[in-house]
Amino acid sequence: MLWSSAFVVIRAVGEVFSPGPMAFLRLLVGAVVLTGVAAVCRKRVPRGRSLALVIGYGVMWFALYTVLLNWAEQHLDAGTAALLVNFAPVIVAVFAGLFLGEGFPRARVIGIVIAFTGVALIAAGGTGGGENDRLGVLLGIATAVLYAAGVLLQKVALRTVDALTAIWVGCVAGLIVTIPFAPAALEELAAAPADAVAGVVFLGVGSTALAFLTWAYALTHTAATTMAATTLAVPAVAIGISWLTLGELPTVLGLLGGALALIGVAVTRMSRG
Repeated sequence: MLWSSAFVVIRAVGEVFSPGPMAFLRLLVGAVVLTGVAAVCRKRVPRGRSLALVIGYGVMWFALYTVLLNWAEQHLDAGTAALLVNFAPVIVAVFAGLFLGEGFPRARVIGIVIAFTGVALIAAGGTGGGENDRLGVLLGIATAVLYAAGVLLQKVALRTVDALTAIWVGCVAGLIVTIPFAPAALEELAAAPADAVAGVVFLGVGSTALAFLTWAYALTHTAATTMAATTLAVPAVAIGISWLTLGELPTVLGLLGGALALIGVAVTRMSRG
């Protein structure tokens, strides 16, 4: 729910904040919240290879992914952006099976195929929410690649680093990478209306700090492929929220595809990793 609503909030707030500054402000809020939680829990920064893995996925997922997603939603409606990002589970499934020793259980493969078919139907039907161009599609695919790489690196990092520490340090690493956008972010923040500022705060607290913490906890207790496939539910929920709040109406194919995506997720969960 938090990630689905993020696509809609990014779409709405994108009228006020440009991609880089929005990413910086989101990560700043998220890092403040996570640092506070880490301090209360007395967490320490990891060292060596563990730190390198956390920084790596933090840069790819928190920084680069966030900036490119914000940029993509300058050219795509929220639903289509969510759909393109969710090519990632297919990438995760292949590489986790090949390199993380998770294999390819039958239920997982069948579930991913069903869910991917649903995503394809939604993409074919469109979401009726605006003009989508080639640049937006390319950016959406790029975010999917970064998302998949981030999941795989995070899965490896969580073998030696606890979930809270991984999310906290990863978010701070992403924030550091986006610091060049700070001056522009302050300028845009000064001129932003209250609802846009509230949207960025929501992205930082809800869609970054809380959502990533619950994601990391779940990832430590199941397979990367299964967790990534579960997020195929995100487009269906994002389209629904976008429909209600932004007037981006789903098509018949979109509704059918969303149902298939959810069915595929359910089938995938039959294979516990």
